[in-house]
Amino acid sequence: MGQKPQVFTRRLTRRQAMYLMGGFAGGMTLHACTQSAPTTSEASPEAGTDTASAPAEMVSAATGSTLWIGYSPLYVALEKGFFEEGGLDLTYNVFSASAEADAAFASNQIQGQNNVTSEAVALAAKGQDYRIIQVADSSLGGDGILARNSVADIAAFKGKEIAVEIGAVSHFFLLQVLEEAGLTSEDVTILNVTPDAAAAAYQAGQIDIAVTYSPFLKQANDAQSDGRIIYDTSKMPTAILDVYIFNPEFLEENPTAGEAFVSGIFKGIEFLETNPDEALAIVGERLELSPEDVATELEGVDLTSLEKMLKC
Repeated sequence: MGQKPQVFTRRLTRRQAMYLMGGFAGGMTLHACTQSAPTTSEASPEAGTDTASAPAEMVSAATGSTLWIGYSPLYVALEKGFFEEGGLDLTYNVFSASAEADAAFASNQIQGQNNVTSEAVALAAKGQDYRIIQVADSSLGGDGILARNSVADIAAFKGKEIAVEIGAVSHFFLLQVLEEAGLTSEDVTILNVTPDAAAAAYQAGQIDIAVTYSPFLKQANDAQSDGRIIYDTSKMPTAILDVYIFNPEFLEENPTAGEAFVSGIFKGIEFLETNPDEALAIVGERLELSPEDVATELEGVDLTSLEKMLKC
């Protein structure tokens, strides 16, 4: 896997995270907050209508990530053809671990990636150039730590084994939580497993503490009576932000692709608001959740709409 990603433990606001990432990648241009926003007619046509026709020439691109509730607008946009309306033929790849997506992005197997800020910073620190074109969401409970009832509080983590994916978003979150309790990674034993495997091990009673995220977090918590979500991002709302990144060379060669992607995401957000039944079903099929569970999971994230982008 090569060099372990650098992990930053200082809690960042959205603006601080953006400036930090901009400083690490010399050639990276941050469009999320500096690019002129699309007009209302470009960014938010009435979702689900057939008034917008696809351009004559389509641009093909591939993107990918692990599954995450915060990418719900992307899943909706893919299903409803919102990217095609802007001239972008987008293929989405699902990866089982963030490291796999990072490798695919670095080798140009995919031109775009959905990434959490901590991992995006680590990519930049290793010399990977990219352009952030949009903030996807901030986690407001979608990421969390599961612990047995015998584990009284975070301070009680000292000396215990914790299942978490090293170098990934869950690890980044854990380090911040430990720091808040006066602990460091030296005070615990880290078992390096993916978020789904961490949740499964906790659910099966094989581990006392696991760090994971939606949908695995709620599923494991509901299935295991001996334990609870001891801490989640609702208590640390600026800890985890997700962003959409693209290869800058691809964007330079295909200047309309980034606009089509962002427009498609905004249409996906609007469709979630105006057609919730269909939208929740679309997301549920992707995440293997019921529409009701999708609605519950969405309460744990703050999706970044056009209005919020203009304020960042």
